[in-house]
Amino acid sequence: MEPPLGVTLLLILMITSSAQSCTCVTNKWTVCDQDASGNCTCKLVGSDHTVNCSTLTSKCLLMKAEMTAVKLSFRPRVKLLDGGIYNPECEDSGIFKARQCDEAGTCWCVNTAGIRRTGKGDKSLICNELIRTNWVDIELKHKETSHYFEALDVAEALTHLFENRYKLQPKYIAAVKYDSPFIQIHLKQNKRCDVDIVDVAYYLEKDVKGDSVFHSDSTLRVSVNGKDLAIENIRVYYVDEKPPVFSMKQLLGDISAVVAMVILPAGFAIILVIILCQRRKYRKIKMERMRETEEPILQSF
Repeated sequence: MEPPLGVTLLLILMITSSAQSCTCVTNKWTVCDQDASGNCTCKLVGSDHTVNCSTLTSKCLLMKAEMTAVKLSFRPRVKLLDGGIYNPECEDSGIFKARQCDEAGTCWCVNTAGIRRTGKGDKSLICNELIRTNWVDIELKHKETSHYFEALDVAEALTHLFENRYKLQPKYIAAVKYDSPFIQIHLKQNKRCDVDIVDVAYYLEKDVKGDSVFHSDSTLRVSVNGKDLAIENIRVYYVDEKPPVFSMKQLLGDISAVVAMVILPAGFAIILVIILCQRRKYRKIKMERMRETEEPILQSF
């Protein structure tokens, strides 16, 4: 059960208080208390969930805390899903519940990244399982620089960044490709571990956009052989273990949202392209027939 907004407001104000005795290094959206023994306990803003500050907080819990701040107008509204925002429901473990609903009672199924993967329905919608996002593709672009960077050195620097800042084991970094000024990072993880690749991608995205989740040392710094690599743009793509489930009507009517959020499996994408091509062909034939019908009428005049 969420605390009243007045209480939450007081908690958020306490976050920035200089008198606060302890802080959560990996999550600024927390309120921490220190007991007589010096032990520091931190809880997430917007819930009573205790946060483990030695690792990353799950994306679901972070979104929930951010939504609390949005409700109180502490920060600008941000787009999170399909052109809107939603307050997610999280399991006790911190992961997304398979079914998410908005205040109007519209529901949909999500993956472990919190991205919609089905059509929308009412509260009778059943989401049997939480489909895992087991592959994350990250595209970065750095600012123009006079320095020359070797691809291997860039890969080594980013591997070091992921391991030290985001606590991700290097074995989950499938590949790092560099073609100045663009960087592609492929993360692969078949099951949830102490640090999930979805959470890593969310933290990195926040860092690049200047809205770091870290309480201190919030500025993202990447150094390649002592030279700064200033990252300025990021795009994150999520690939699930199973393809999204949309009816053909939903797919054609909402294709932009689907493609923007989830990379479709190759076979499914090919089928989709064929369908769209056939649809355009049908429209073209229909327009040609209309013109043929109109021409004799015009000639008669």
